[in-house]
This record gives sequence, C-alpha cells and structure tokens, in this order.
Amino acid sequence: MSVRRSPHVRLSDGNGGRFMRVLIEDVFARRFGRGELDTSLDATPVDLPHGIVCVTTDGFSVEPLEFPGGDIGSLAVNGTVNDLAVSGARPHCLTLAAIIEEGFEIARLERIADSVGAAARAAGVRIVAGDTKVVPRGHGGGVYLTTTGIGVRKPELSLGLARIRAGDKILVSGTLGDHGAAVMLARQAFDLMGTIVSDCASVLALTDAAIDVAGLRFMRDPTRGGLATVANEIVLATGLGVRLSEDAMPVRDAVRSVCDILGFDPYYLACEGRVAAVVAAEAADDLLCRWRKLPDGCGSAIVGEITDAQSLVVLETSAGGERMLEELEDDPMPRIC
Repeated sequence: MSVRRSPHVRLSDGNGGRFMRVLIEDVFARRFGRGELDTSLDATPVDLPHGIVCVTTDGFSVEPLEFPGGDIGSLAVNGTVNDLAVSGARPHCLTLAAIIEEGFEIARLERIADSVGAAARAAGVRIVAGDTKVVPRGHGGGVYLTTTGIGVRKPELSLGLARIRAGDKILVSGTLGDHGAAVMLARQAFDLMGTIVSDCASVLALTDAAIDVAGLRFMRDPTRGGLATVANEIVLATGLGVRLSEDAMPVRDAVRSVCDILGFDPYYLACEGRVAAVVAAEAADDLLCRWRKLPDGCGSAIVGEITDAQSLVVLETSAGGERMLEELEDDPMPRIC
C-alpha cells in the first residue's frame, strides 16, 4: 500500500509505523547509501581496523539551520569527523539521530539530509545507524542532530595536553571566526549584510599532514569558544602560560569589522574547519610548511607560544599593549553549533 507523502513532517512520521518507515527510507537512507545504512537492523555490525578505538558524540543546534557555507547537516558530520581527526584517529563510521519538529518542511529536511550524505562521502566515512524522533510543534527548534563517531588511532601515537611544554609553539590552520561571523550575519538580526562564508569542512587533510610531524604535542578544533577557549584549556590543564600575538592572528577584515560593530571578540568565535596545534618549537616551521601546501591550510600561521610565566592567556595587541583572554563565561551567540 502506498503512503501519502505530506510536504511537512507530521507527528505520525515518528510513531514507529509506515509513515516513519517512509520518512527514514525516502529522506535519510537513500541519501546516505542503502548499502551503508541497513534499516532492517537494530544494531549494525562494524569491522574496525587494528588500533585504539576512539569514540566521540556531539549534539548540534544552530540558528539558522542553513547558512552561507553549510547547514546543520554538514556541521554535524564535519564536527564529529573533526573531533576524531584532531585526536589522531582515522574516522571510520558515524551514527546520526534526528529530532524533528512537527510541521518542518520535508523539502528542507531533504536538503539537510543531502548535506549530511555529501559531507560523509567527502570525509570518507559511513553512516551505519540512526534514529528519528518527531516532537510536537513548538517543542523544538526545527531540527536537532546528534552524531556519534568511531575512529581508530595508531597505538604508538600519543597526543594530549599533558605533553605540552614551555617553549612550544601554537599554530592555527587558517582564518579565525569565519563560522561564527557567517552565522551571525545569516540571522539578519543586526541589519548587517556580508559575504562571509562559514569554514565548515573536514580537517582530515590538515591532521593527516600533521600527524607524523616530530614534536607534535596536541591538536584541537576551536569550535565553541574559539581559539581563546582552547588557549584557556591549555592553561588550566598544564599550569603553564599562553602568549598570543594579535599581529600574527589570521582574521579576515570582514570578520574584524563585524566584531567591531557588534562588540564581539574574534578569538572567541567558533571555527568549524580549522585546527589549533601545539608543537615543539623546532617543529613549528615544518608543520607550517606542510599546512600551507594544502588548499585548506593556505592561511595557517604561528600565532603564539607556551610560556612558563603565570598561568594566563596573554594577547600582545597590535598597539603594543597586552590584554588577558579570560575563560568564557557568557554565551555570546546561542545555537552556533
């Protein structure tokens, strides 16, 4: 028996019956590849290569759901892939759970599902399991996505905050704050127009280039809270200091302008396709050279160093002064990732 398709999501699309089966198969499964996502199984068997298994999970909520350079679908896949990549793991497979609000437009949901599938294929990962829930109108934000990623890391690889030493250098793989600024402008809440595009992308090429650099200590993708939050995590975990140079920071003029107008700090804005890395001083130029050879790393820079001074994040300003980049307390932009 054929099932009537509605142009909008209905509560019955989450009731476990025929409507839900059609939603899963027509909107999600066929866009992810039927050979990868077997909807007949409650648990998918996965063969993993030898190594240390790494697992990460994350929830995604962004307003608007679609923005220049991406949408919540690409954000969810790339965010999870990147968490594995900066941990030194090769992403292998993902699971995806979608919480959808009643009345959400099916065509829009299909665009998001298309984006999920495209981002997964670009990163070389499979979506092997998933779930959908439909909540009553007014009880959700359109769509929320939750992903879990599984990857494998070489047993001999050792990365982490505990490996950081005074004298190490801090690098970023590209311009800062692009995602945060793009989402702010997409909201059209400030009567501002712009052409800033989110950096939402997989960082696998960047981490692959970095992984065998002698002296690599630590990598992180500076998402919520940006580079300033990564720097504060280093200070809190190591008891060392971080000294950053404003002149060395790769920030687009358009992003600085938006921040100046709205009173935001670009060093706290989210990035979704960048890597912050800490390496031994003698390895910094090697990593910088490797990154700059890549399309996504052409804007990379050495932006600071680890010090054995007081446990603070200090920014040397372009004016010749200093200011502290303190740990973030307020949420400057809700629902950014």
